[in-house]
Amino acid sequence: MTTANFRCGLEAVLAILGGKWKPLIIYHLVSGSKRTGQLRRLVTNVSEKMLIQHLKELTDDGVIRRIDFQTVPPHVEYELTDFGRSLASRLAPLCEWGTHHGEEVAMIVQRRDHAVNGQFSEQLSDQV
Repeated sequence: MTTANFRCGLEAVLAILGGKWKPLIIYHLVSGSKRTGQLRRLVTNVSEKMLIQHLKELTDDGVIRRIDFQTVPPHVEYELTDFGRSLASRLAPLCEWGTHHGEEVAMIVQRRDHAVNGQFSEQLSDQV
């Protein structure tokens, strides 16, 4: 068994939360267990493949629990474990920060997208 040598606690968090959709999955499970279809609707823009992959990874890491009701058609729900709830409680201040700074972040993202699209247009015109 190997142990990771994290230089700071944030590296440990990112080892679990690496992936664009995992924090959102955890956020939506705070209010209670959800079926896969519910999570697909709540975590907008996630592909089916990525949602299933992240759910599997979070389950394997002990952050969420997969509950299979052994029925036909299949009925599966996901819920946070105690470990996952402790992580979710630490994400709450980040949610508050995002809510408080939402307009500023939206302008930053818009500026970033504009810069990337501008560079892409320049590269295309240089190639023509």
